[in-house]
Amino acid sequence: MNVIINIFKLPELRRRVFFTLGMLAIYRLGVFIAVPGVDRKVMAEIVQQGQGGFLGYFNMFTGGALEQLSIFALGIMPYISASIIMQLMTVVIPRLEQLSKEGETGRRKINQYSRYGTVFLSVIQGYFIASWLESQNTAGQTLVLEEGLGFRLMTVLTVTGGTVFLMWLGEQITERGIGNGISLIIFAGIIANLPLAIYRLLQKAQDDPENFGPMMLGILFAMAIAVIAFVVVMERGQRRITVQYARRVEGRRMFGGSANYLPLRINSAGVIPPIFASSILMFPNQIAGMTQNPILQDISGALRYDGWLYSTVYVALIIFFTFFYTAIQFNPVDVADNLKKQNASIPGIRPGKRTAEYIDYVLTRLTFVGAWYISAVCVLPTFLQVKFNVPFYYGGTSLLIVVGVALDTAQQIESHLVTRSYEGFAGPRGSRTRRRRG
Repeated sequence: MNVIINIFKLPELRRRVFFTLGMLAIYRLGVFIAVPGVDRKVMAEIVQQGQGGFLGYFNMFTGGALEQLSIFALGIMPYISASIIMQLMTVVIPRLEQLSKEGETGRRKINQYSRYGTVFLSVIQGYFIASWLESQNTAGQTLVLEEGLGFRLMTVLTVTGGTVFLMWLGEQITERGIGNGISLIIFAGIIANLPLAIYRLLQKAQDDPENFGPMMLGILFAMAIAVIAFVVVMERGQRRITVQYARRVEGRRMFGGSANYLPLRINSAGVIPPIFASSILMFPNQIAGMTQNPILQDISGALRYDGWLYSTVYVALIIFFTFFYTAIQFNPVDVADNLKKQNASIPGIRPGKRTAEYIDYVLTRLTFVGAWYISAVCVLPTFLQVKFNVPFYYGGTSLLIVVGVALDTAQQIESHLVTRSYEGFAGPRGSRTRRRRG
């Protein structure tokens, strides 16, 4: 309780928190603004019928915007997809790699290219959404009131504008609020479905008391607490490499001689790998699911959300992006050079190349564990749901994103409090929440 009070004692932090909450409130209000010319009731029925498949999965990530046929129906995923493409191109295109090393100026240019890519992807996905909506008009239901080119153009402009607005909203939260804006938008969309998920679980327990009685509810609750605790432990887990600073004399004063440590986290990539992997799989599945092409329909059937092929590709993408994003964020050669410039070394390891190799060796082993940990958390709930009919209304990906973003935001709030000598979330004597990457 004291932490909450301390947050509102700081004018700057209070302003940032209120700004973030206000921007998220605007996002949630926008979810209920529908695309012109469609029947939301019919769309809600279609999404409910596909709740266990791709439509339900995509609807969860958009915070119910797809079900409402909102202007935010595409969510923030086009921006994430564009960011993925830009990061991949940064590795293979020398010009972009040079820009990434030019500091703030280069980063702004790359971000601008990502914005252009967001608009391009939004236009493509918006067109497929419009075509798919028209294809849902059957003899028994009318989803689109007036079909034609005008409806398609209106839909493309509306959903593209909604995605661009969400992109701007996320950037404003990151700059003027607290936490990572894009991650918080996804976080808010997932959390918004929590009351409905609890209601459905209780309703299922009421309708089927033999299979979902008080004991089953207790087991599910205990499992949820255990999984959340496991995620928190793994997210905060790190390997500390001891670093010894050499003594040096400047005038009559002696500096150095102390020991510190270099923290290497188990999950250095944070929540980025599952978000990237989900976005990559959503894009082709979305196109396949919104056309009548037989080949694309076969692809959509093979990449079912609860299918083995989807899980296999999903795990492979998570492992790839975990190593890829960790390599981008943490360069052992640069760390070794910085240690050498500071007259610091790892005990028993020669400075320079050997230090870089040792750090890379430790980081690779940690990343391997982290990649499989993320994969297990993301896939296990789906496996239990399909094989044993365990009613998990939140998948592992959602859980990992929610816990990860919450830890990251709590860390940023704590940093503001500790900087001004206020007590953080961990208490005056407890260990501090370590800052997350990604």
